[in-house]
Amino acid sequence: MRAALIYPHQLYPDHPAARDADICVLIEEPLLFTQYLFHAKKLMLMRAAMQSYASQLKQLGLKVSYVDSHQLNSTEELTGILIELGVTQVQVVDPCDDWLGKRLESALEVAGIELTLFDDPHFLTPLPIFSDYVLQSENLLFKDFYVLQRKRLKVLLTEQDKPVGGKWSYDAANRKKLPRDLTIPVVEWPQPNSVVCAAEEYVKKYFPESIGDTKDFCYPTTSEQAEACLQDFFENRFSHFGDYEDAICEQETYLFHSVLTPAMNCGLISPRRVVDKALEYTDDVPLNSLEGFLRQVIGWREYMRGVYIHFGREQRTRNFWDHHYSMPASFYDASTGIVPVDTVIRRVEKYAYCHHIERLMVLGNFMLLCEIDPNAIYKWFMEFFIDAYDWVMVPNVYGMSQHADGGLITTKPYISGSNYILKMSNFSKGPWCEIWDGLYWRFIDKNRDYIKTNPRMALMVSQADRMGDRLKIHLRVAEDYLEQLHGN
Repeated sequence: MRAALIYPHQLYPDHPAARDADICVLIEEPLLFTQYLFHAKKLMLMRAAMQSYASQLKQLGLKVSYVDSHQLNSTEELTGILIELGVTQVQVVDPCDDWLGKRLESALEVAGIELTLFDDPHFLTPLPIFSDYVLQSENLLFKDFYVLQRKRLKVLLTEQDKPVGGKWSYDAANRKKLPRDLTIPVVEWPQPNSVVCAAEEYVKKYFPESIGDTKDFCYPTTSEQAEACLQDFFENRFSHFGDYEDAICEQETYLFHSVLTPAMNCGLISPRRVVDKALEYTDDVPLNSLEGFLRQVIGWREYMRGVYIHFGREQRTRNFWDHHYSMPASFYDASTGIVPVDTVIRRVEKYAYCHHIERLMVLGNFMLLCEIDPNAIYKWFMEFFIDAYDWVMVPNVYGMSQHADGGLITTKPYISGSNYILKMSNFSKGPWCEIWDGLYWRFIDKNRDYIKTNPRMALMVSQADRMGDRLKIHLRVAEDYLEQLHGN
């Protein structure tokens, strides 16, 4: 018997492994359900989406077997269930998860079950194309990959293969602060159905220790719901997305963001569909909105997946700054004493989501300045975020956020003082600014030998050297805070 193995991040409307399978086996994989204390809303999303997907497969006349999370303690135990079903061959879409892929291949080989792998239909870049890009690049620069993608996919190009508008990126036009009188639209979320309610009870029963809670779950759990959310974004938030892509608001979570990653990262809606739909609005939204959004979908998302496949193992074993502090409890209960950090932690605890600048420049930035072990940071992000999967978080945490890979995919560490947060948000100045600035200048001073060699940051060392006694004050404030934070 030939089985299609289907994981919670592979709920494609047209699953390639299911087309000629005798049975579809949906698996609540331990690495995705029980490896960490995942957020309750992520567990709800996966459970509800998988249950809905199983029903859809049955309606298509396919035979379905469903493996609950409490039936498996490890990936390897799956083979026993497959053997009981009479399965001799399995086919599966490449899980894009290094640990899952290796464990599954090994377990199937031991059990004598034949494996066929399919390419993931929910990425736009065939792996050989990314491999060629790596081989031909002296440095892994996102901007080069993005230009390649624009040309290859023929997105926002003139007839002469030049960028529409004259620039490849309008990133500099994505950094406006929210005006006080700007109305933030309410996101039109799907109403919870019986499947979602059942998933809530399931999570409460089997995952009582999970982070956050199940209250006010709102995310799409079917392809139809994801399509409606896509349409809501394009009609009500897309036009302002470009201007305020990097803005932070103390009182608001979603702002003008699409919030499509929960659905995209579990396969409910494809990036091709998202791109095609976005291009229908070419004449209706500002270019900085259109280009900025497409840059995330055809650029950064594809780039992260390619980097993960090629360099993920290397990245996750690197600790460039030699940071070894464990994650403080205050990052779990939002008691760091730093107003923007605690605000965003409470936001993620409630919604299992915050937007990318809050992840990078509030959470990641501050964790780096506090010298927390990158492995602990990876675990924290995996636990808290509804759209977190290994392929997303390894390059984003070890590379983009923490520079723990030594600059494999970035040209500088993404750190800042409090001024950046104040500039991009409506947070008020307060005692937290002094602590944040102290940590920033401590980092510059401590890592001055490396930073002096970085053309984009060398000026900061010179500025620190001109501070005199002010630098000493910064260092004392920072050391006092770190001693309190880490309990030294």
